[in-house]
Amino acid sequence: MGTTEWIYAGTVEELKQANSKVIKGGIVVLYHEDEVRAIDNRCPHLGFPLHLGSVCNGILTCHWHNARFDICSGGTLDPWADDVPAYDVKIEKDDVWVNSIPKNVSNVEKLKQRLREGLEQNIGIVIAKAVIALIESGVPTDEIVLIGVKFGTSQGNGWGAGLTILTAMRNILPKLDTLGQTLALYHGLVHVARASSGRAPRHLLGALPSSQASVDRLVEWYRNCIEVRDTQGAEKVLLTAIEKGATPVQLADMMLISVTDHFYLDGGHTFDFHNKAFEALESLGTSLTKPVLASLVQLLAAPTRSEEQHHWQTPVDLVTPIQLAFEKFDQPSKSEQTVQLDEQAFVDQLLSDKANETIEQITQLLIGGAAPERLAQLICLAAAERIVRFHTQNEFSDWLAVLHTFTYAHAVHERLRRSKEPLLHRALFYGAMAIYHDRFLNVPRARKPEPASGRNFTSEELLDILDRRQQVNEAASWVAGYLAEQRDPQKLLGTFGLCLLREDAEFHSFQLYEAAVAEFDHWDERSDAFAQQAKETCLLACTRYLAAHAPTARELPHTTKIAWRLFRGERLFEEDAEISNN
Repeated sequence: MGTTEWIYAGTVEELKQANSKVIKGGIVVLYHEDEVRAIDNRCPHLGFPLHLGSVCNGILTCHWHNARFDICSGGTLDPWADDVPAYDVKIEKDDVWVNSIPKNVSNVEKLKQRLREGLEQNIGIVIAKAVIALIESGVPTDEIVLIGVKFGTSQGNGWGAGLTILTAMRNILPKLDTLGQTLALYHGLVHVARASSGRAPRHLLGALPSSQASVDRLVEWYRNCIEVRDTQGAEKVLLTAIEKGATPVQLADMMLISVTDHFYLDGGHTFDFHNKAFEALESLGTSLTKPVLASLVQLLAAPTRSEEQHHWQTPVDLVTPIQLAFEKFDQPSKSEQTVQLDEQAFVDQLLSDKANETIEQITQLLIGGAAPERLAQLICLAAAERIVRFHTQNEFSDWLAVLHTFTYAHAVHERLRRSKEPLLHRALFYGAMAIYHDRFLNVPRARKPEPASGRNFTSEELLDILDRRQQVNEAASWVAGYLAEQRDPQKLLGTFGLCLLREDAEFHSFQLYEAAVAEFDHWDERSDAFAQQAKETCLLACTRYLAAHAPTARELPHTTKIAWRLFRGERLFEEDAEISNN
């Protein structure tokens, strides 16, 4: 805070005659009810000059959106408008002096509280302003995410799309510049607020009192509760395991074993949401372990169990051979690999129409000691290939089918990189069979994009392409050309992020982008030819999906732009006029 400077505002008589006066520093001095008051002249809502407003009964009303302010304290009566800075005034003889330092300066804690209020009231502009101010104040982004996760898990029906978007956006922040990070956090937080709007607060149940049950016994109890859809019993068992000191890995295994006890729950969303919740805890710490994990239990109240669905049983019975496969690898895998894994052949098998052979091959690879996380990575690659081969002759809604398979496979890959639990290997089969079910979406198969030539290959060029609808093939050709010239793929990932965040994107686009970024980075740890091809597949899958779903109305980015302009002190309104007093 700078040195206090008292600014001369004229005489009392001058102010009495004029009713208001704008002085140095953008402060409006008001004469009202025989008192002199001073507040900032910019409406904190959208920057309208407050000297153009009206004062009545000690309340100044902005004439742009009718925000109301107490001229003494600067406090607003409207939750969508922020408090306006107010300044001390002193009168010496007939001269009026205004303190240059506002008496209600925002600090970090106040900004965090404002973010909470924006989430509670589901007001986008308030959320955007708070995020910008917190970032510019040097607050770590994880502290901002933590506020959103804490709020989201305390409201509504549990972990869902909003919290998944927020966690996914947190994961991709390193790919983005400051503006991109602001957009990513804003998108995630707005979706959390929307998902929670109108929902009752969630209250945790209690743990079992002084339970002597071992973690293994609690796992058994939890599975039994989930099997009969007893979510209340499951939550109490879960909270008991947390209080007994179960590790994050033990908790993740306990919950995901129950998720994989049945086939491909809710089209893969259940596993994916669990994975995102555990990723949030990994990055944000253990303080929210109970509310975060308890928020997942409701997902298991009535999920779709795919083994009960017709297309998993006929015309080809996939259920029986998978169940028989589970019996074969029920014991932990061998410590040393005894089979060789041909990565390309395995991916080709996954993309074939020979489901039973695929099941048998996965079984033999697991029994032979192949690393489950490596199989999961290849299954995810095959799922990405389905998106690359997706033909635009399909119905538009079919994009979601290949999207769900890819994001599910990515979640499985992330979990198996962290867990050695053999029962989670069942998830590999579900992902492989989802790829099998998606085979008809590659008939006819989309052609491999021809690399574009004669382009500048700038970010602006790709953004221009995606300003037009359904430029799936042109965008893919541009990216193929970009890669053929050995341009920086990390810069391209950042451009994809901007492509996503400048849109009013729906849930699945956020899922797709974050999964594509993570899978690219995993393959980027290798430099062989197969890994190079895999990275290109990830990039093309991301390109085609984002191109298919752009452009949109872009309401959310527009709100962020307004918030940025206000934070920088830009004028959104230029006209000059006199204030009226009633």
